[in-house]
Amino acid sequence: MNRKIEFIDWHTIEYNQAWGRQEELFNAAIQSKQNELVTNNYLIFCEHPHVYTLGKSGDEQNLLLNYIQLQAKDATFVKSNRGGDITYHGPGQVVGYPIFDLANFNLGLKQYIYNVEEAIINTLQLYNIVSQRLDGSTGVWLDVGLATCRKICAIGVRSSRFVTMHGFALNVNTDLSYFGHINPCGFIDKGVTSMQKELGEKVDMDALKMSLKNEIEKLFEI
Repeated sequence: MNRKIEFIDWHTIEYNQAWGRQEELFNAAIQSKQNELVTNNYLIFCEHPHVYTLGKSGDEQNLLLNYIQLQAKDATFVKSNRGGDITYHGPGQVVGYPIFDLANFNLGLKQYIYNVEEAIINTLQLYNIVSQRLDGSTGVWLDVGLATCRKICAIGVRSSRFVTMHGFALNVNTDLSYFGHINPCGFIDKGVTSMQKELGEKVDMDALKMSLKNEIEKLFEI
């Protein structure tokens, strides 16, 4: 079992380009498994230009803009093969794509998602932001059980033969107005927030990425 994780930062990259690169690494890992070779694990961070992505189980009606309005917002719309409903990616958001062979970590998909959520919760705690899970929904939330319940991190994963791709989107210095044009993850009664909004100041992205990387490694690269 190879528990080593290779960290890669793609910086700002168009969503479909990142998806294509993920597919290459994902397919290579599956090919290695089929040939009984050692598989590699990658943790990829990036930011995307404005884009709305819809998961396999999502409803297009949760996008509240038409094509012309999307263009006016300098945004695109992509149907993805990840799980989950609709979400937004854009500048100031850390998108994480762990391409892990879960067999290397002796994990099932449910525990994998739990660990990713835990790493994000622990990272936010470093910034004195208290967050938790919401029953019946993936991701990381603030004020669960209250009328002010709001989401700070979305998670949508695809897996095959216990190899993962896609991942999470943590709102750091994100322009939250873009979420006003969708029902985020299908919810119409819950808000969205960012680290910047909660802290009242911009967050250093590079420092945040390193903290997040360290917390993920603590839970996986054992």
